[in-house]
Amino acid sequence: MTEKERQSTPSDDPSDRSLLRRLRGGSDDAATQLYTRYAHRLRALARAETAGQLARRVDAEDIVQSVFRIFFTRASRGLYDVPDGEDLWKLLLVIALNKIRNEAEYHKAEKRDVGTTADLDQLASAAEPGGGDDFATTFLRLVVQDTLEQLPPLQRQLLELRMEGYDVNEIADRVGRSKRTVERSLQQARNRLKSLFEEDK
Repeated sequence: MTEKERQSTPSDDPSDRSLLRRLRGGSDDAATQLYTRYAHRLRALARAETAGQLARRVDAEDIVQSVFRIFFTRASRGLYDVPDGEDLWKLLLVIALNKIRNEAEYHKAEKRDVGTTADLDQLASAAEPGGGDDFATTFLRLVVQDTLEQLPPLQRQLLELRMEGYDVNEIADRVGRSKRTVERSLQQARNRLKSLFEEDK
């Protein structure tokens, strides 16, 4: 089938939402279709972001495999959803950028001279051609949202209030919990976030 023929039969191309639903039901075919749909794009992103000295230590294909491993594991637990009419690219982009960032930080922490990764403007061009100047803000919001969604509701609420600048006493008053409970829940949330970041590595 030619490219023109494929474009003329969109009904044969299932949406990301339907594929994600089938993936949750254990469909290997849905997983394969999602991989085929996004692997090339993720590989191009990984190659662009790990260009230069970092490429000597980080393989783009390893990044792609890691992204899909994380995505499939979390998706099978029902942690992701796709609004009607939207796709999974932004979510996969966030997972990939987290992974690439972790790899870069690992090599820097080990005092390996691998240089720096591409700046955010270059990354925006590679990831979203034609993207606007607010890419950095959008990226940060997606990273925070993706991470906070992994937390239990109370912990997520407490962290959001803390990030808004409220102190422990103010948070305790707002949520109707004791100061000790808030402190304990915030510590549990920090531990949970740490484990999530380690899972991405």
